Amino acid sequence: MIPSSSRCKSYISKSSRFHVVKTLNAFFRTDTHKWDKNKDSFKGCTRRMPVCPSDPCFLDPGRPQPRVVIIGAGMAGLSAAQRLTYCGLTNFVVLEGTDRPGGRIHSCWFGDVVGELGAQWISGGSSANPIFTLAAVEGLLKRPLPIRNDMGSKMLVLTSDGRAIETSVSGTGYTLFSKIKNDAFSLFSIDTEKGHGTLKNFMNRKMKEVLSTVDDSLRYDMARILSGLTNTIKTRWGEELCLMSADNFGSFLKSPGAPVRVPLGYVGVLGPILRDIPKGTIKYCQEVKSILWDKGSPRASVKTVGGTDYPADYVLVTVPLGVLKNSMDEMFNPPLPQEKQEAIEKLGFGHLNRLIVEYSRAFWAPGEGMMLLAWTGAEMESEKSWATGMSIIEEMPGSRNMLMTTVAGHQAVSMESCSEDDIAEEFTNVLRRFTGDSSLPYPINVTRSKWSSDRFFRGAGTYMGVDSTVHQQCDLGAPANDACKGGPPILLFAGEASAPGLYSTVQGARLSGVREADRIIKLTHKFRGPPR
Repeated sequence: MIPSSSRCKSYISKSSRFHVVKTLNAFFRTDTHKWDKNKDSFKGCTRRMPVCPSDPCFLDPGRPQPRVVIIGAGMAGLSAAQRLTYCGLTNFVVLEGTDRPGGRIHSCWFGDVVGELGAQWISGGSSANPIFTLAAVEGLLKRPLPIRNDMGSKMLVLTSDGRAIETSVSGTGYTLFSKIKNDAFSLFSIDTEKGHGTLKNFMNRKMKEVLSTVDDSLRYDMARILSGLTNTIKTRWGEELCLMSADNFGSFLKSPGAPVRVPLGYVGVLGPILRDIPKGTIKYCQEVKSILWDKGSPRASVKTVGGTDYPADYVLVTVPLGVLKNSMDEMFNPPLPQEKQEAIEKLGFGHLNRLIVEYSRAFWAPGEGMMLLAWTGAEMESEKSWATGMSIIEEMPGSRNMLMTTVAGHQAVSMESCSEDDIAEEFTNVLRRFTGDSSLPYPINVTRSKWSSDRFFRGAGTYMGVDSTVHQQCDLGAPANDACKGGPPILLFAGEASAPGLYSTVQGARLSGVREADRIIKLTHKFRGPPR
């Protein structure tokens, strides 16, 4: 809130000051002596003056406030808490099961280098993205912006028989793949007939059409390139394309601007949020066991594993979709409404894990670019190694001796049960196989995430499955009230899965948290305090 000031009464708008100065300039243009004599009298016209906005969300501090319990201190929960605080509602508590804030925002330091085990890029480097705005406010972004280059500009395509495909051919392959991917993306907005089945079938059909036009001498390598690039879709969403919907693939909204990296760590975007939240309102290591709602007075009660009960007028649930899939039957009493249960069951939740490997000395040139592993479809289906869940291996930004990759799908789950030694060995075997160089060294350190086996996450992010619909995302984000009495809602839901068009993104999580905080604020204005 901007503090009030008595000078606000003499406020002159920017547009008004412009017209005043413009008129004065015209009046004195022909008489410079008169201007020199009188110009000091008009200095106040261009003086910067404070403003005193009164946001409609501000609550009357003299009225009682509802009790709010927010479950989860990820981006959605923290954003809701920040918004409530800004509007003047401070009678809330945030219950976080882990010992840190941020959810899947998890930055790790390797000496002076920052690695990301969760969210890595601000997907859309512009002021249209609230996460970009947070990073800018915190001074985390400097010119030139550390953007992610287009994959096709620096991509070395490697095959499983130890060959590197000619750069000109791989560039052409990338162009063809981009066209196929855009065709799939456009199905949601252009093709009203729907019924295209799985994304895998659609992509395979389009690739066959493209390959039929390619020269015979290039067709084998082009097929490898298209297959390898198709695997990058899997490592974006965390699931096999045979389980993803072709019709709803394009329901995701692309944010304007190139992806931007936060050089000092993605976790830095939490700084301005955490500073705005009153101290002591975030309770760490408070795993929620059950939510008793629709019970009269209090309207809800949140019970932790440790036995603490938190009465509430509103409960905002921001846990990941994977947790809801795994625990909704035990977590909610009475059970959730049928449409919400159906949304939780049918929306997809993918598996992604970051793998960072460190070498004593780099065997690649700094800034060399990305290595695309061009697995064939047959290899990915027949080989049982978790390594088939990798598509791109690249240098970790800011480091000269670390590589990183993302492992997706059931392979990501499988990797979590492997030892670091086994991971180092398999990673090296794959590199040697695809480069054709059996002398490549073993890494000296391995760091990986384990989002799927972590009971506070149970996966990475939402995707649109074959049975998923955008309406289900709306159902998931809709509040739930007393089934018998009706009245104001008791349970509210936020998180990336409840953000149509922006699911699986940090910005979707933030906007959903603000959305539900605003819902609580509007209800508080309506009832002039707690609900009744």
